[in-house]
Amino acid sequence: MIDRRTTFWGLYLLPLLWLAAFLLVPLLLMGAFSFRADMRGELLQPWTPTLKQYALLFGGGRYWRLLLTSTSIALVVALCATSLAYPLAYFLAYRAGRHAGLYLVLLLVPFWTSYLLRVMAWKIMLGSDGVINSFLLYVGLIDQPLTILLYNRYAVVITLIYVWIPFVALPILAALQRIDRSLFDAAADLGATPFRQFWRVTFPLSLPGVIAGFFMVFIPTVGEYVTPLLVGGSRGSMYGNIIQDFFTKAANWPFGAALSLIMLAGSLLLVALASRLVDVRRLVQ
Repeated sequence: MIDRRTTFWGLYLLPLLWLAAFLLVPLLLMGAFSFRADMRGELLQPWTPTLKQYALLFGGGRYWRLLLTSTSIALVVALCATSLAYPLAYFLAYRAGRHAGLYLVLLLVPFWTSYLLRVMAWKIMLGSDGVINSFLLYVGLIDQPLTILLYNRYAVVITLIYVWIPFVALPILAALQRIDRSLFDAAADLGATPFRQFWRVTFPLSLPGVIAGFFMVFIPTVGEYVTPLLVGGSRGSMYGNIIQDFFTKAANWPFGAALSLIMLAGSLLLVALASRLVDVRRLVQ
């Protein structure tokens, strides 16, 4: 008979090794690099830990302003994506009927396409020869293609909202489907109007899914760098683009690692906050 200790290690050994190899070790290396003075010498040569990178980081306001801007963009994207995803999830949960499965598949179709292709599609649509400019030129509202549609933060926000909407709809849908429908009948028997039923019963009980979806968008968006790189240009740069530049163009891994750890610390605080607000296990039961 297999005892509990053997069962535990049999089930968790491989996942623990995976997490150690691809999460814990990279984090430790990044932390070690952030305390290097520079990248001179071999990577594995002995070095004296220093707080030089953190002194530079805390001594300059540029990076904090960019982090604040990225946080603001992530907040707008998360709020808009959650607001737009809620009606979709509500329709799938209560109005789609026997076609709900088909509509859910259609909602998930974008996930079958590469993330880069979806972002590139928006780059083409917002470009000078894109759908929007072509339509405005066709109806005569403009004489020249608009150049303000692309390579700015508005283009980044629009693209990210589109990308995240299906992702946010899933936890909200899970929360809506968990609501006991007899509560709606009880509310109706007590004289509640449809709007009052939604506001006093449906929405409060779906809040765990709403909050979970919000943080599932907000946290990764703060460190986003692919979408700003493709549709934001220099005017749409976010905090993740600066980190990428220090690791690739400037070859300043210590400072890039320090920037990454600061963002990681902020993300962990948000995860801790989210875990206090939402019991994720209730969404998957």
